[in-house]
Amino acid sequence: MLPNLSLLAAVALPPAYFLAPAGAVIALVFALLFYKGFMKQSEGTPEMVRIAQAVRDGAYAYLGKQRNVVAIVFVLLLALLLVLAFGLGLQEKLTPLGVAIAGIFSGLCGYLGMKTATNASARTTEAAKKSLNDGLRVAFRAGAVMGLCVTGFALLDVSVWFFVLTQFFGDTFSLVDITTITLSFAMGASLQALFARVGGGIYTKAADVGADLVGKVEAGIPEDDARNPATIADNVGDNVGDVAGMGADLYESYYGSILAAMALAAAASLRLGLDASQSIALVCAPPALAGLGIVCSVLSIFSVKAKENASFAQLLKSLHAGVWLSSALIIAGSAGLLSWLLGGIEAVNWIGLWGAIVVGLVSGLVIAFGTERYTSYEHKPTQRIAQQSETGSATVIIAGIAEGMISTWVPLLTVVVAIVASFTLAGGNDTFLMGVFGVGIAAVGMLSTLGITLATDAYGPIADNAGGNAEMTHQEPQVRERTDMLDSLGNTTAATGKGFAIGSAALTALALLAAYVITVQAALNKQVQNPFAAGGAYDQVEFTEGVEPSVWYHGNGLFTLNESSSDFAAGVIVADEDLRARTEAFFADKPANERLVAKDWAPDKAFVLAQMTDGEGDFEVKVVPAELVTLPKLMAYYNVTLMNPKVLCGLFLGVMLVFVFCAMTMNAVGRAAYAMMNECRRQFVIMKQGFIADGKTEEELKNPLDWPFETTVDGHKYPDYANCVSISTSGALKEMVVPSVMAVLVPLIVGLLLGVPGVMGLLAGTLVCGFAVAIFMANAGGAWDNAKKFVETGEHGGKGSDNHKATVVGDTVGDPFKDTSGPSLNILIKLVSIVSVVFAGVVVKLSPIVSGWIGLS
Repeated sequence: MLPNLSLLAAVALPPAYFLAPAGAVIALVFALLFYKGFMKQSEGTPEMVRIAQAVRDGAYAYLGKQRNVVAIVFVLLLALLLVLAFGLGLQEKLTPLGVAIAGIFSGLCGYLGMKTATNASARTTEAAKKSLNDGLRVAFRAGAVMGLCVTGFALLDVSVWFFVLTQFFGDTFSLVDITTITLSFAMGASLQALFARVGGGIYTKAADVGADLVGKVEAGIPEDDARNPATIADNVGDNVGDVAGMGADLYESYYGSILAAMALAAAASLRLGLDASQSIALVCAPPALAGLGIVCSVLSIFSVKAKENASFAQLLKSLHAGVWLSSALIIAGSAGLLSWLLGGIEAVNWIGLWGAIVVGLVSGLVIAFGTERYTSYEHKPTQRIAQQSETGSATVIIAGIAEGMISTWVPLLTVVVAIVASFTLAGGNDTFLMGVFGVGIAAVGMLSTLGITLATDAYGPIADNAGGNAEMTHQEPQVRERTDMLDSLGNTTAATGKGFAIGSAALTALALLAAYVITVQAALNKQVQNPFAAGGAYDQVEFTEGVEPSVWYHGNGLFTLNESSSDFAAGVIVADEDLRARTEAFFADKPANERLVAKDWAPDKAFVLAQMTDGEGDFEVKVVPAELVTLPKLMAYYNVTLMNPKVLCGLFLGVMLVFVFCAMTMNAVGRAAYAMMNECRRQFVIMKQGFIADGKTEEELKNPLDWPFETTVDGHKYPDYANCVSISTSGALKEMVVPSVMAVLVPLIVGLLLGVPGVMGLLAGTLVCGFAVAIFMANAGGAWDNAKKFVETGEHGGKGSDNHKATVVGDTVGDPFKDTSGPSLNILIKLVSIVSVVFAGVVVKLSPIVSGWIGLS
């Protein structure tokens, strides 16, 4: 018998699996309850409602136009996938549908999060009139809607697909087939997330730079003052970038980590020799863990409270308490879950896997702690940046870059320890794939509390908008003090959330790296398993039932093994290069019907000895069935080593991709901000002329804070918020397409030209370089922002001082760092991996041909 992967017909799913769909439903139900709960709160005065409605209108208008652009790209992508699936047979037929659904859910999460945030900002301001705790409660519950929508829809998508494929197609697909097919669906979520994050980041930072540099620095008008033309666009940007963008971003992180861990579990179960029911139990562990995490997150959300007159540290402690509680619940609950699910499988060390989950959770908390340490103005690094404002903006920028660079040691070292620890605890020293699965489930563990972690993140822009609403509607100083406190806290929690997202991206990307190899293995197996059904030259090869088994050679070290006229499997030479070269020479110029050789099965059926005779005498090669070859040996077959020029070229291209992507997104913000700044300057000139025409003197207009809040010139009302919104919208839509499409095309082009070795190098280069640069940019930007906030508390001269202007310049540099390029990189890392997974079959089939054309075979 040839080895097989045990089809799943009539195998029931373990009861623990249903934690996944149950958790998804619980998340969506509580998201709806929280939404209805805060919507019952008053939105305040008519002026507060008017400002909030202006922000809502701008956000909806932008998302509608972004949707149209993204839809065109998705249609083109799906058309390509349909051709590959139904025309060329190089893609699974379910992939286009799964990619489309994942993209829709990702976009839906961003939309629902933005709808929630724009409805919550004025309500937070109104609640802050009563107490600090009431304001925190509204903002945090609104943020929780985003966290629960993301986890609920992602886990619902995963669990429904897995149920349908195992229960209705179990006699068609093996478990490895199912998990690699569903993993390819993550491309839809990743591509949607990149568009949302890049487009939203360009939008919000163009508005923010205009509001800061022209409003604060040049005109001396506060950022959220109603007289600042860019203020509505800035508030819209907070929602489309920091809420909708972050929601789509973390949707794909969460979704991809679960699917990658499931694919690794399926491959590991094959290596361990588990039966079908045991294999399903192992594969069900990641989604069941995610379902448990949702329950723990919901319970922890109710624990977040703040007392009146709380300090910044006390507010931060309150939010931390919720995250810590959910982590503690997961640690306890996951031990029981794994014991229940995997306790009866001798080959699986469930305690080791539990240790890997704990490592992932602790790693997330350590990364969050490190991010807070380097970005909060409660700590020395940010205070040092603020101190540099004594000598101007240049030293502020230098200090911010330095602190951002040094801050990378915490997450980088944490990820290194997490990878080694989770790999070892899961049994990687004995079974390589179990170790890699341990890394994958550590990533799921890190993101298992995403329901509350994302709540603390999405809370930030809601509090920021609440402060803007308070400023623009001239609320009492006490209200603005409370919203400022919530806003400052939001800056720190947002930076922590970005660190969490980027940290999980590193572990998920490593899991995706291994998943890519598994997908290559599956594609290799499928393409050479039974070529005789395809017709052509293969028709000359006749296999008769009952005759001596044979091996048929394809070239490039690939064989088809058979035991009967209908029982075929792919085989791979895993011996040294000299033996492969000798085999290639032996079959050179032989027609199809002469590519059969005698062979002997190994006693354990793990490999076949293909026997040949040439001018030098008898020789034999070990041919391992492609479905059983280990990942390291498969990499040896493809010569994935640092001494292979293709791998090195891929590494350099990966690093290049990171820097080119950052440059493109930074320049995009610069160009959009340039247009925004010119528009703000133009409007300030017109407004001043209007005030003079209305009877104001130059002396009365000397202090911008004494300006009236609006004027009419030539029948047009100023400030003209709509024009600023339009500039940000057009700038973002125009600039977001090329960087996003580049992330899709580069892996495919590299794969066709440099093959699997080049792609492996590309993935490694993008992962390592992208992770470090993303952490640097996110932390530097967060530190610059909070250094400005620190000065605004009254330190180093306070608001309006030269020191304040210097920190505003630093914050302006940091804006695209922390809200555009930096957070987009963690999506880029995973999108490159997912694209490589999706097009693995194309690369395996066509790269030898394309490489041969250009002399790289």
